[in-house]
Order: sequence, then C-alpha cells, then structure tokens
Amino acid sequence: MFQKYGYTHLSAGDLLRDERKRPGSQYGELIENYIKEGEIVPVEITISLLKRAMDQTMAANSQKNKFLIDGFPRNEDNLQGWNKTMDGKADVSFVLFFDCDNEICIGRCLERGKSSGRSDDNRESLEKRIHTYLQSTKPIIDLYERMGKVRKVDASKSVDEVFEKVVQIFDKEG
Repeated sequence: MFQKYGYTHLSAGDLLRDERKRPGSQYGELIENYIKEGEIVPVEITISLLKRAMDQTMAANSQKNKFLIDGFPRNEDNLQGWNKTMDGKADVSFVLFFDCDNEICIGRCLERGKSSGRSDDNRESLEKRIHTYLQSTKPIIDLYERMGKVRKVDASKSVDEVFEKVVQIFDKEG
C-alpha cells in the first residue's frame, strides 16, 4: 500500500529480528535478550540497521528516497541518535500513530503469537512492552504531537476501518 505513495516500508522490529537470526551476527544474542525482556535495543544497533537498509534501497534505485519507518524512535535515546546520525539526511514529515487500548493490543498480540513464532508474543513480555511504551515511547509521541506532526488512527476499530483512515492520511500527506 505504501509503495503507491512512493514509500519504502522499513520495520525497526523486523530489521532487529532479521539481524538476530543472521548467522555470525555480532548483535544477535544481545538483540534477543532485549526483545525477550521487552526492552529497547541500544540506539546504535537500530540506527545502523535502519541506515543500512535505507542506503541499500537508495543505492538500488535513487528515486526511492521516502521511507515509512515502523516502530522507531521508541525513546529519547532513539530520537537523539536519529537526530545526530540523520541530521540533514532525512526529514520526518509526519508520525503515523496507531492508538489502541492496552487490552485490545495484548489480545491481538497473543492471537498473533499462536502462529508468529515471536519470543515476545506472551502476556509477560507484552505487559513489559506496555510499561516501556508508557515510560519511554509516549513522551516521544507527545513531543511530535506538540510539533504538529502526529496523525492519529483509532486502531481499536476493524482492520478495514483502520486501513481506510490510513489511506485518508496518505492521500492528504502524499
């Protein structure tokens, strides 16, 4: 869907999970421990993976210079690292924020966990992730909100309703 608008989707979580599984990865075990504990992986690792993916995408096609970065930044350290590394190289046009009740999120993730094979799709890890979100990520969302960059989607609605709202946002934002 995002390709229609010229965006390449990069998931910070997927990049981390892929790196964790990559044979010979110097970060694999470290990433696994952070993810299992519901904690945020050190910014240097996440940014290096994001930057590598962005550079590879643009090297393959210089027209592909718009990215939808999913799941980043997650805390103040991530934000500072992003600003330091990407200053003058990338601008944040807007933040797409999927707002959803904690219990609905937990239920959906537990359902996903039946087939995902993800080590963090269990109630204990999810509750830790929500705590981390409230403590570390919500203040970043609030910061972008004060900058007028947050586009909020009520993610407790049906998949079709959420999708329609996202399409409306991308139609407006480009």
